[in-house]
Amino acid sequence: MASSDLEQICSHINEKIGNIKKTLSLRNCGQEPALKTILNKIGDEIIVVNELLNKLELEIQYQEQTNHSLKELYKSLEEDYKDVEHLKENIPPHLPQVTVTQTFVNVSDLDSEEPVKVEEPVCTKKPAKEQKINHVLIYRYMKLRLTHCQINDVIKEINKAVLSKYKILHQPKKSAMSSVARNLYHRFIDEETKDTKGHYFVVEADIKEFTALKVDKRFHVILNILRHCRRLSEVRGGGLTRYVIT
Repeated sequence: MASSDLEQICSHINEKIGNIKKTLSLRNCGQEPALKTILNKIGDEIIVVNELLNKLELEIQYQEQTNHSLKELYKSLEEDYKDVEHLKENIPPHLPQVTVTQTFVNVSDLDSEEPVKVEEPVCTKKPAKEQKINHVLIYRYMKLRLTHCQINDVIKEINKAVLSKYKILHQPKKSAMSSVARNLYHRFIDEETKDTKGHYFVVEADIKEFTALKVDKRFHVILNILRHCRRLSEVRGGGLTRYVIT
């Protein structure tokens, strides 16, 4: 065995012996009445410090989550701002005028016991001269081509979601509801804010719950069109976007 290895072993053993001596010395100190009180106080302080460290760790996690949410919100607002700028630069000289039977839900229909039928949008052929303006609604900034029928189909589905949602909300609280309907009822109540009071609105979860629509890029593009035409407005808060019928 090399002398350096032997020296390392001896040093390690001496270190262990030193630690044992210190432990025994502290143990003996803890038996003295005067020092025992001080050690108990130190132990209490260590517990308090440990609790503060746990709270600090939770606060750091919360701040990190908040920071992440703010970054996501900033990206969303930045995209909306770009959309608005493109809208300003590409507003068509004339908005298309199409006669269809589709419209947003009439609030009086929600109190009726009869099932409400939403009429299908009718796409009629226009003369060649009018087709340039009325056949297709184009927003260059969106880089998508959408027909009136596609937009009206989305309106019909939004109507369907509004009717289904407020049919549940207008049920008496003491009425017999299924567990699914009751859970939806409580979610609807929790999502309401002072800004939506007196207005009918839906969120993306309602669209997924009551319709077969895909909440994708094209869906949001159509929502932008409806907002531009003042058929919808947005109320944001609590990480949720509410689409208010106007």
